[in-house]
Amino acid sequence: MTARKLDATETHNLPDDLPHWEVVGGKIRRSFEFKNFNEAFAFMTRVALLAEKMNHHPEWFNVYKKLTIELTTHDVGGLSDLDVIMAKRINSYLE
Repeated sequence: MTARKLDATETHNLPDDLPHWEVVGGKIRRSFEFKNFNEAFAFMTRVALLAEKMNHHPEWFNVYKKLTIELTTHDVGGLSDLDVIMAKRINSYLE
């Protein structure tokens, strides 16, 4: 899947299109807090499987039950449609 870089308008509208995500430094970021480490790790595993399937890997930071995920597309030098697709799929895991 080839990534298409988002234009300035699309990037500006991301917070409206992606609940709970914020645009920070050319990336989109969302923080999560789970009941315990097992829940956090299970969620990370699910996202890892999605990342492998999409060949689009997040930057993330995990401590105990807290997780922060950042998405950007290095190949296009910023945010792309792949980041949006992945963020929406990640959101769907919590619905």
